[in-house]
Amino acid sequence: QVQLVESGGGLVQAGGSLRLSCTASGRTFSSAVMAWFRQTPAKEREFVAAITSNGADTDYVDFVKGRFTVSRDNAKNTVSLQLNSLKPEDTAVYYCAANSRTSVVLYRRLNQYDSWGQGTQVTVSS
Repeated sequence: QVQLVESGGGLVQAGGSLRLSCTASGRTFSSAVMAWFRQTPAKEREFVAAITSNGADTDYVDFVKGRFTVSRDNAKNTVSLQLNSLKPEDTAVYYCAANSRTSVVLYRRLNQYDSWGQGTQVTVSS
């Protein structure tokens, strides 16, 4: 498994930007599909974006397409999520997740991911 630690959350005004980072330890990071999820107290944890192990393919949920960008640097064992044009409804705890069982399949279901970070809070004020 992979150990994951997120950083980069904070408070930002609507229309602003943040960059979340997830640093991984463990031997399987470079071969794992990585994803970002988010959760609010009122909703279940939901898929946001995913990226293949080599970074060639990505997947985004519709409500973040064109605003969020997922990327990774396997040399630094990091995966990032750039959040632009933030809206108050983007307020959530954002989680990084790893699927060590595949390098290429971009699952959206939580139960396909076997490692999780502790989450980082993003708050967008109106």
